[in-house]
Amino acid sequence: MMNEMMNKCMLCPRKCGVNRLENELGYCGQGATLTAARAYLHAWEEPCISGENGSGTVFFSGCNMRCVFCQNAEIAKGDVAKAISSERLAEIFLELQEKKASNINLVTPTHFVPLIIPAIESAKRQGLIIPVLYNTSAYENVETLKMLEGLIDIYLPDCKYYYDDLAVKYSNAAGYFDISIKAIEEMLRQVGEPEFFNDGVIPRADKGAFYEEKHVLTAAEYNEYIENAEDDYLGPLMKKGVIIRHLMLPGCLEDSKKVIEELLTRFGDKVYLSVMNQFTPHGDLGRFPELMQGVKTSDYDELIDYAIDLGIENGFFQGEGTDSESFIPAFDFEGL
Repeated sequence: MMNEMMNKCMLCPRKCGVNRLENELGYCGQGATLTAARAYLHAWEEPCISGENGSGTVFFSGCNMRCVFCQNAEIAKGDVAKAISSERLAEIFLELQEKKASNINLVTPTHFVPLIIPAIESAKRQGLIIPVLYNTSAYENVETLKMLEGLIDIYLPDCKYYYDDLAVKYSNAAGYFDISIKAIEEMLRQVGEPEFFNDGVIPRADKGAFYEEKHVLTAAEYNEYIENAEDDYLGPLMKKGVIIRHLMLPGCLEDSKKVIEELLTRFGDKVYLSVMNQFTPHGDLGRFPELMQGVKTSDYDELIDYAIDLGIENGFFQGEGTDSESFIPAFDFEGL
């Protein structure tokens, strides 16, 4: 059975080796029971992910990164956690689809992969048709990702750091960049280059199957569509592909430039880059006073100009006002 993989847990690069079936806790802080904090229609992802209705987002409890600046620290530490079964998780997926979710969005799912897989498989047998999205720090084992092949349509990994001193300082994750790159390469191998549903086309369960290829947009067609759309229109939804997120950190402009440069060099227009300025000082950052200042607008502008100078084709950038705690969801067990 899938959960037997947790009897000597090696699911993530921490490779704790603990027996989670006996409730031994590894770095993620989670045992053998699936736990989550909220499942709802989330409006604050990239436009092609949230769309008009919102992304059907399930926030799982625990995390294998535990970044010091985490906006979701309550659930990353496991302080907010409700136990659910894989059967209940499948029901949640279908309930979110019934609410017209744009997709199913699995947030920090790594440590629960053996329990999530049967839920996805069950939900698909029962009529789940909207894309399934894997939302991760990219601190992943390739072997774990391979277990998901054919089940995930969209990968939404971070690429947090280039320099290892920052990865160790803020996430205790030595070797993060190389690990994340190998993980992203596997994600791209599985789902391929980006595709989008045509304007107004949203997959519905009563269709029984996805739409014909003529209803699908390439990345270039999607970009052109967005350029010519009204400013307040969110545009078509993503059908499959990889969007790599990079959250700029205060005072880390040079690291961010290296991340963007490396990602564009390695992946080009085969993926989308989402360059974010929404860092929000949150929680106890007393040992890291440099993070309390937030991201300077001038630094973010310089980073965007750098990405443009490097020839970025597929990108999402953020405007002002994103560094607000109002963007942090209430982890109140809604939808569970």
